[in-house]
Amino acid sequence: MSTIYGWFSSTEKAFDLDCIEQQGATLKSIKNVHSSVAKYKNVAEMTGYGLRAAPSVYQSSSLLVIIEGDPYWSDDELKNIANKGDSSRALAVGFIKYGRLVLNKIHGPFSFCIMEPEQHYALLANDRQGIRPLAYYYQHGLLVFGSKLDNIISHPCVNKVIDQQGIYNFLYSHMIPSPGTIYKDISKLQPGEYIEINSNKFIRNFYWQSDYTESTFTKLELIDQVHIQLDRSIAACQPNKETGVFLSGGLDSSTVTGFFQNFAEHKVDAFTMGFDAEGYDEMPYARLVAAHFKVNLHEYYVSPVDVLNSIPIIAQTYDEPFGNASAVPTYYCAKFARERGMTRLLAGDGGDEIFAGNSRYAKQKLFDYYRYLPSCAKAALEPIANNIPILGKLQSYIEQANINMPDRLETYNFLHRSPLSDFFTEEFLKQIDPEVPIENYRSTYNRANTDDLVKQMLHLDGKFTLADNDLRKVNRMCELAGIEVQYPMLHDDLVQFSAGIPAKWLMQNFELRSFYKKSMQDYLPKQTLNKNKQGFGLPFGVWMSQDKQLKQFALDNLFSFSRRGIVNPVYIKNIIQLHQKGHSTYYGVMIWLLIMLEQWLIAHDVP
Repeated sequence: MSTIYGWFSSTEKAFDLDCIEQQGATLKSIKNVHSSVAKYKNVAEMTGYGLRAAPSVYQSSSLLVIIEGDPYWSDDELKNIANKGDSSRALAVGFIKYGRLVLNKIHGPFSFCIMEPEQHYALLANDRQGIRPLAYYYQHGLLVFGSKLDNIISHPCVNKVIDQQGIYNFLYSHMIPSPGTIYKDISKLQPGEYIEINSNKFIRNFYWQSDYTESTFTKLELIDQVHIQLDRSIAACQPNKETGVFLSGGLDSSTVTGFFQNFAEHKVDAFTMGFDAEGYDEMPYARLVAAHFKVNLHEYYVSPVDVLNSIPIIAQTYDEPFGNASAVPTYYCAKFARERGMTRLLAGDGGDEIFAGNSRYAKQKLFDYYRYLPSCAKAALEPIANNIPILGKLQSYIEQANINMPDRLETYNFLHRSPLSDFFTEEFLKQIDPEVPIENYRSTYNRANTDDLVKQMLHLDGKFTLADNDLRKVNRMCELAGIEVQYPMLHDDLVQFSAGIPAKWLMQNFELRSFYKKSMQDYLPKQTLNKNKQGFGLPFGVWMSQDKQLKQFALDNLFSFSRRGIVNPVYIKNIIQLHQKGHSTYYGVMIWLLIMLEQWLIAHDVP
């Protein structure tokens, strides 16, 4: 993956490049920058791209543009410029023509910075789906930006200070959701967001979010359009013979595999992971789909030894703590593909979050029915449920139904299952605000331009499940393996098309993805259409209870982490005991989070 790294100071007191180099930063100035730009010492570092092209850079006497990614344009003039291989010039011409509104003309995966030094102006943005990350530091007139936090903290004026709030957010969400980061004073852009600095005036806002206005097409007309949209999404990826596909055997990876094979003039290579653990192995479904579409299937079984070997590597690779355990099989799958000659993989991420496929949608829809009961019915029902023990499930249902969304989604969060004082040390709690994560969820949930429950959850997942979690997982693991990755299910046109499908069709009653399954009923195998969602889930909790080396590694890291003054040692001791008593899968999740946090802190020299 390419890295954009630079800084722009809106004051005359920008750092001198020679001084920066003397302090040990490895920086390369953009060549032939005109003097008016050079006097502000705008810098971009272009290293570590692997198989992906370096950022495109354009400079004139007054303008400097850096763009990374694979954008496309809805303006013919800009499209023609970009088709000649000059994305940065297209962006520059678009900015001169439209100003900030050029954001309405650029699509696909990208992140960029536009700078006008003489005007003390800078514009930063990333793409609508958050595929390309971008973070920044802005203090005292100095702007440092990058696609990796590691690049930003290498600047001599940025203090590398761990934010305890970031650690809390990680343990709450299993990653650190944007806009927060693990470092103080550094912020990540959210999907479809920009910042604009103009003579020290700072603006941060969204230039785009999904429009959930319902389509006027009939259901059958929309169903007919699904295949057209998917064909276009695959074609836009421009796959070749060195392009493979992730295949878990689920709806989305199977769909991408099939449409890719229809598009290709050669036999497509698909790559899948298996686990020798009951309830985790989806290899039979991947084999079924491979046979159905007649693709070459390459199989790899992840082992406890693989997990043990990869944990330190993965912890080092992420620029902040990351707790999605399926990063392990994702890495091995991408590595497996690279060893077999692939340079790019198509991934199926996104389908559940645009076509309503996550099980929580049905569960929350059931809870939501309660609010439509007449007040008199609730007044009669609640005392009965509270006073008759045999109606315990009804009481639990009522209690949860009375919790507002999106808070209700976090009912089973580890950090809501017991008082925070049981989990964290007193000193740590003094440094954090426990409301930050849920306030972030509320803000995103309420920002959706719809009051439909399912659509609001889709909007929430587009940010937290996809941009903050799954895309971060796949992007970074593919980068580590030396593989480029593309997401056909997240093509802008397909995402916007799905947003217009009425919720009553997306999920009919409590059937997940009913609209999508209807559109694929004559295309995908019946077993695929009827299977439960799983993906490359890692059986860490199970393996920790079975494999001595993995267990010892886990215990050593838990012991080491218990001395950091973050989590109460008694709590860590309790979850180890509960894990050993048979709750291996459930408590294995928290154990994994603590291990990955400890490994990240070690890898990044945090005492």
